[in-house]
Amino acid sequence: MDLTLALAGLGVGVVVGLTGMGGGALMTPILVLFFGIPPIAAVSSDLAASAVMKPFGGFVHARRGTVNWRMVAWLCAGSVPSAFLGVLLLRLLGNDAAMQHAIKVALGIALLLAAGGLLLKAWAGRRRASGGPTATVVVRPIPTMLLGAVGGLIVGLTSVGSGSLIIVILLAMYPKLRANDLVGTDLVQAIPLVISAALGHALFGDLQLDIAGAVLIGSIPGVLIGARISSRAPVGLVRTALVVVLLASSLKLLDVATTTVGVVTGAAIVVAVAVSLINQARRRATPPESTQPTESTQPTESTPRTESAQLGDNAQPTSPEAADGATPAQPEGRETEPASSHSRGR
Repeated sequence: MDLTLALAGLGVGVVVGLTGMGGGALMTPILVLFFGIPPIAAVSSDLAASAVMKPFGGFVHARRGTVNWRMVAWLCAGSVPSAFLGVLLLRLLGNDAAMQHAIKVALGIALLLAAGGLLLKAWAGRRRASGGPTATVVVRPIPTMLLGAVGGLIVGLTSVGSGSLIIVILLAMYPKLRANDLVGTDLVQAIPLVISAALGHALFGDLQLDIAGAVLIGSIPGVLIGARISSRAPVGLVRTALVVVLLASSLKLLDVATTTVGVVTGAAIVVAVAVSLINQARRRATPPESTQPTESTQPTESTPRTESAQLGDNAQPTSPEAADGATPAQPEGRETEPASSHSRGR
């Protein structure tokens, strides 16, 4: 077993569990560029590893309730059959290099735009907080199914896009979907998608089990770690991870040099950490809002009541005799009235 291949699978697994994307966009280039694996074998091996890896992360999100199951159903209705179609087209077209390159360039541009869109949404404060109430998301069946069909076709051809492509369009179609729910839904819908594409490659004999097994040894614990962090993490952390992975994936798909990708990604992480520290410092510097009761606040048991307030609650003040249980004295006018009438009769 290649230990470095397992470590690469561990890193990619954490990214997939945390963000719901990056498996094909990161793992396939790693297999081709760093390990010298032929592209068609890298595509099939990555799909087989993802078919086993993603259910672990999806199970964690399902337990946490960060999955929109109706959306998953409509996505899979389009993606599963089109994934088989993509594998068939790949065999018929003979793995045309120009077509593969065109698809990857278009996907890289889409990921780059998605990263910019997430930054703009964060700056505008339009994203909901993770701990806030969940917004009602109305699923649109036909557009969602068409999205799944397009994603399945591209995944069958390139193994790229089961998470990255679909998560980009989901951001535009459902802006009210929380970042945590977005990751969970995208991760779960990718399970049947990559399984169908992996089965298609296995039927044509492209699958290499030794490569897929080495990747799985590292990726399974990695995706479990990433999924647990994502399902419990604040929206800001998940959004930052999404932006970093989108940026790195887009640059790699656009054939940017690996050193440049590493420098840009590192710089993005440093900027994200600096912005987070600045925001925390501002929150600490901002004084908390006063919780003093207003003048209209009703007095409570712990609030001392004045004598005038007590007299306002009762029509007549209570005498000391009434407090001891004796009959309260009558007003003077009622005591003298019978006496005066009796004297008149005498």
